[in-house]
Amino acid sequence: MVRFEDVWLKYRRPGEATLAGAPDVLREISFDIPDGGFRWLTGASGAGKTSVLKLMYMAEHPVRGRIELLGTDAARVSRREAALLRRRIGVVYQDFRLLGHLSIYDNVALPMRLARRNEPQIQADVTELLRWVGLIDKRDVRPDELSGGEQQRVAIARAVVGRPKLLLADEPTGNLDDNQAERLMLLITALNRLGTTVVVATHNFGLVERYPAPRLQMDRGRLAAHG
Repeated sequence: MVRFEDVWLKYRRPGEATLAGAPDVLREISFDIPDGGFRWLTGASGAGKTSVLKLMYMAEHPVRGRIELLGTDAARVSRREAALLRRRIGVVYQDFRLLGHLSIYDNVALPMRLARRNEPQIQADVTELLRWVGLIDKRDVRPDELSGGEQQRVAIARAVVGRPKLLLADEPTGNLDDNQAERLMLLITALNRLGTTVVVATHNFGLVERYPAPRLQMDRGRLAAHG
């Protein structure tokens, strides 16, 4: 379950110590996504899609309103509880956020190691996913040796390897060709059928048409449509 109730967000301006006077980035955002639901998050560049996702993985906190994530009131969790909650959330970032000093294999394995999974299970799951995204032959290289599209595929594999309860993807097909984008959607929809709640922000309306699902339509910081 993901629930936003009258959520507002501001960003602090550079050099300012408080949010006083800062413009509203998001205003009056309210919606519900049931357990196991799938939502497209759409809107023009700057409409607020990434800000909504940041609130969902608790990288930002609202100045007003209530957010419920996986049955938990996000404002009432301790730092330790927030860290545990984030382990149940997989995120595909626009800028990948791969760790440059780790191999591709170790980048993908990291969420499972943080969750203290056993190494034989980690090896089996990471190997399977690297095969799926077509990078098993590059398992020992580092991110800076890969193309942008390859790094995107690693980021996707890392986000889904732990079978998260909530998967958030910010433009996950932006650096992929059509064939890889379709493979990604097969993986995401398979996870969704297994019970993972999914939110995908995208400009790719071809994918939206091929994989019909309710939409959260953002427009200048407001939720213009839901459904």
